[in-house]
Amino acid sequence: MRVLSVTHGPSVPGGVFEELVEESGHDLLRWVVPDGGEPEPAGRYDAIMVFGGSMHPDEDDRFGWLEHEERFLRDVLEHRVPAIGVCLGAQMLARAAGSRVRPADDAEIGWFPVELTAGGREDPVLGVLPGRVEAFQWHRYTFDVPEGGTELARSALCTQAFRLGNAWGLQFHAEVTLPMVSDWADEDPEDLPYEAGRFLAETEARIGEWNEHGRRLCAAFLAAAAAS
Repeated sequence: MRVLSVTHGPSVPGGVFEELVEESGHDLLRWVVPDGGEPEPAGRYDAIMVFGGSMHPDEDDRFGWLEHEERFLRDVLEHRVPAIGVCLGAQMLARAAGSRVRPADDAEIGWFPVELTAGGREDPVLGVLPGRVEAFQWHRYTFDVPEGGTELARSALCTQAFRLGNAWGLQFHAEVTLPMVSDWADEDPEDLPYEAGRFLAETEARIGEWNEHGRRLCAAFLAAAAAS
């Protein structure tokens, strides 16, 4: 398959998702949105993955390219191209679908329990996760589930996953690797809920199992994309 990875800067790549795409023999293409350029029309890709970023989904005054990305994602949704969005990527999919994106009541940075809904347990992608899992998060924004969509997972704070047709949005970072977390901690130490050494040690202890969950989730998404 031709798989497009949409990213928003050098410290927010596709992590284990991109690794699995390449290991599986698919053709991985990349669009780093802030660098400019233009992807092919959405219908020319077999699957699209949209990842995170330090910017928020309503900061068009600071990041003019957000509107460009939204237009592309509207095309993705209109043509029902299989897509999965992570954190900012999920927020942008929700925005493209016409949903409200907004600051959450609190930040979730670190490891938080996430529970699948009944729809999530039956979903071909989210359903590969345990019914309750400690998920890695780094976000201050949330979104409404798009009209016609299904909520697939929640934390105590907000929606954590939804499905709309062939598009899945994940608020948690299923793709993240330890080097990525280390980079984020260096870039935004003021965001950390406690001392960086403890934060990274906790992440190092958990990341192996979490990466296995992420790889299974990505594999399920790729299988769903191939089937469509």
